[in-house]
Amino acid sequence: MAKHLTGKDINNLVSLIDAWEGKLGWEALCDAAAPLVGVRPTRQTLNSHAQVKAAFGHKKKQQKTGFVSTKRPPSLSIAEQRIERLENENDRLKAENASLLERFVQWQYNAYKHGLSKQKLDAELPAIDRDSSERS
Repeated sequence: MAKHLTGKDINNLVSLIDAWEGKLGWEALCDAAAPLVGVRPTRQTLNSHAQVKAAFGHKKKQQKTGFVSTKRPPSLSIAEQRIERLENENDRLKAENASLLERFVQWQYNAYKHGLSKQKLDAELPAIDRDSSERS
């Protein structure tokens, strides 16, 4: 049976995609993910996680526009790689944030449509009584 990916695994995969150099493909990503996850995940497993799928799509789109690395001394080359990775991560997070804002607007409209007030939406969460099962 296939291993289910944890949140930590997904974050590691997204970081791997953000720092990816060279041609990116599902098979290459599956091979590179094997040491991070412990077993080689399938393309379908990776594609089923929205964060991995979004990061993969964003990186593919970025590769199509083309980033040309210039010849630099090693220290500047390392800095350039780090800057590129951080810019990739920043772009991906901006796209993810925009998606979440769209979802929030949709929820806001649906709450209004069904008559939920701001006070009901801002109500405190109920306190969790964790000792209730131990009293018996």
